[in-house]
This record gives sequence, structure tokens and C-alpha cells, in this order.
Amino acid sequence: MGEIKKARNFREYKVWQDAVAFASEVYKVTAEMPWFEKKGLCDQLQRAVVSISSNIAEGAAKPSDTEFAHFLDMALGSAFEVETQILIAKNIGYIKNANDEDNGGVTYEALLSELHDIEKQLNGLINSVRNSYR
Repeated sequence: MGEIKKARNFREYKVWQDAVAFASEVYKVTAEMPWFEKKGLCDQLQRAVVSISSNIAEGAAKPSDTEFAHFLDMALGSAFEVETQILIAKNIGYIKNANDEDNGGVTYEALLSELHDIEKQLNGLINSVRNSYR
């Protein structure tokens, strides 16, 4: 089991900061979705995107690296869930491609790029935390 440590300051993690900014951006995108999606894809996407930064914050409060890594794993799982959901939103026309005419607003490619950056940061942090207790 990992060494017991004092709580980490989740606010100092760039990945947490980026995940919060990304969630705010996704909320703006979902605000543009049709009213009938508010209890469907929109709601699911909002819950999953908020879960990324929330799991980072919750895990940072855990006393062991093992527990922290577990919550980071859940954050990464939520990021993959969001990736799936924004693909579905793009496929049904709620999010535009960069090469679409009238692609005003955020594009699928821009969202995906930001999300991939968050996923890479999470993978790096997970590896770093896990290496500290192996």
C-alpha cells in the first residue's frame, strides 16, 4: 500500500484547471443543443465532463497514492466517456466539424484536441503517482 501523505492541493494541478475550463466550454456547447436532448445526451455529457475535475479533486484529498491513482483512473474513464459522447453529438449534427459550412462556435476537432490534452495529462499524472509507490 502507498505511503500516507497529507492532502494535495488539487487547485495546483494543471490537469484539474484544464478540466474545469473544458467542462465550462462543454456546458456552453450543450446549452445550444435542442430542448429534447436536455434529459438525454446533454445531461449525460454534462455529468461526465464535470466528473473529470471532480474525481481529480476528490482523489487529491485521499491520504495514499494508491487511492489518489484510483480516482485519477476514474477521471480518465470519465474523459473517455466524454470523448464518446462528443463523437455521438458530432455524428448527429449537434457539434460541427472544422470544415463544415457555418461552423460558428466550438468545433468537434477543437473539443477533441483539448480533451486529448487532458487525457495525456491524466495518464502522465497516473504514471507518476503509481511510480511513487511501486
